[in-house]
Amino acid sequence: MAGIMSRGALRLAGSVRAFSAVPKTMRAAVVRAVGGPDAMKIETDFPVPALADGQVLVRNHFAGVNFIDTYHRKGMYKRDLPFIGGQEGGGEIAQLTPKAEAAGWKVGDRVAYSVLQTYCEYSPVPAAKLIKVPAGVGLDVATACVVQGLTAHYLTHDAHAHLIKPGEWMLIHGVSGGTCQWAAQMARLAGYKVIGTCSKGKLAVAEQTKCHELIVCDEVPGKSFEDYTSVDIVKRVMEITEGKGCKAVIDGIGLSTMDISLNSLARRGIFVSFGNASGAVPAFPVLRLIEKSAFVTRPKLLDYTVDRAELDRRANDIFGWLLSGELKVGIDKVFSLDDAAAGHIYLEEGKSTGKVLYKI
Repeated sequence: MAGIMSRGALRLAGSVRAFSAVPKTMRAAVVRAVGGPDAMKIETDFPVPALADGQVLVRNHFAGVNFIDTYHRKGMYKRDLPFIGGQEGGGEIAQLTPKAEAAGWKVGDRVAYSVLQTYCEYSPVPAAKLIKVPAGVGLDVATACVVQGLTAHYLTHDAHAHLIKPGEWMLIHGVSGGTCQWAAQMARLAGYKVIGTCSKGKLAVAEQTKCHELIVCDEVPGKSFEDYTSVDIVKRVMEITEGKGCKAVIDGIGLSTMDISLNSLARRGIFVSFGNASGAVPAFPVLRLIEKSAFVTRPKLLDYTVDRAELDRRANDIFGWLLSGELKVGIDKVFSLDDAAAGHIYLEEGKSTGKVLYKI
């Protein structure tokens, strides 16, 4: 069972502090062969993971559902089989090891986190990966913050390498979807002028992000992205920006928007490609960037939460904005873990208008 922690891992008998009733087995959505949504099977007798020192065991209340989870399930991003789905969770600490206790964590602390294997009742989490959930923030909202919130934060604050300055234009695709709902709001908070793209069917959701300008496209039935051929987006961007273009483009759509994103850039602008909703971005010659001396990056969250200080900085910003009301989080739909396949179908068919969660 290469993809799942060995049953023989360090148990630290006699030194683990715990709630009195941590069972030996748990429910989990397990992938033993990659494929469609039905590749996730609910197993009710999966072993509760053992802990290595420095970890805690979190009793999950919620698990976040993200597009990257579907890429793992389909085999687009390789994982060792078998594996438990998910990489985002929130709940309470049920067990902790001496090193975790020394770091200040306690049994019963409310936490959110991002590690692999969260579609289950209990997850082992390194203490260094934990985010403490402040009073006033529900565990559902806190869980929604982890992957999408932290991703939106690094996309709008750092991935652009500060090639954009406050008061300049940023184009964000799909602002009626999950991550980019967050990103549009955070970009405004950072002082950028935001152009968002969205579909007609999700216009009301996009309007809540308060983008300075919206470009509204037709829908693609049964898909999670808009019909980007239905509007001349580059033309509209140039009209809005008075021919200058955008200093940064945040693009999680991929194949359908790559050309639009590159052609919408201002001189010395940066194309930030972070997702594949419509298919992976193909390789292209670097010489293509010469027309505007443009930049391109393909970042990932792990490289923007490299230590406790960086993780805390991003999380504290997000929780602060939530508590002040400056940032709004939409929990669109909550599925039971037993309906794990339905959650993936809902996301992949483009039905979501906010965060999708599993209730564990």
